[in-house]
Amino acid sequence: MSTEPIRVVVIVGSTRAGRLAPQVAQWFVGQTGQRADLVTEVVDLLDHPMPDDLDDTAPAVVALRPVLAAADAFVFVVPEYNRGIPGPLKTLIDNYNAEWEAKPAGFVTYGLSMAGGVRAVEHLRQILAEFHSVGVKDVAIFPRILSHFDTAGAFAPELEGCNAAAKLMLDQLVWWADALRTAKAKRPYHS
Repeated sequence: MSTEPIRVVVIVGSTRAGRLAPQVAQWFVGQTGQRADLVTEVVDLLDHPMPDDLDDTAPAVVALRPVLAAADAFVFVVPEYNRGIPGPLKTLIDNYNAEWEAKPAGFVTYGLSMAGGVRAVEHLRQILAEFHSVGVKDVAIFPRILSHFDTAGAFAPELEGCNAAAKLMLDQLVWWADALRTAKAKRPYHS
């Protein structure tokens, strides 16, 4: 394994008013901050609105390109909306191509139902596979997301199980990122 930390971009995948993604992402970034084998940068879709016309010369697209290109891996913090992912997240993904290639993706997901975002993750896996991205198997899932908030409105998940799920997913993400980074150093990836 390389001694250089894995560069992980955490994408906050919701822009709706009243969204819960920032609180979930904050918890997750707290998990990544406990590890010496990775460094994290957060990209909040609210701060990076993408053009709907897939213009790769648009200033917003150009500005974010180096951040995504420099990543060794991605983690998507994504809610499930109507059995899929939010539209702005799909638009972000569609505005890039090589930036996703041969890089692993992890998932932190939530939803109002017992499914807890599983269908959003499966939707993302299909989309990212088109870009030759590797989705890690294990996921941090928060079913019935509102039950993970305390009476004051703060995100307060059951820490032992949630932290263990995040660790397992991050262990897989780091392994894949290191393996793919090493492979790409030997021979560039071409789709």
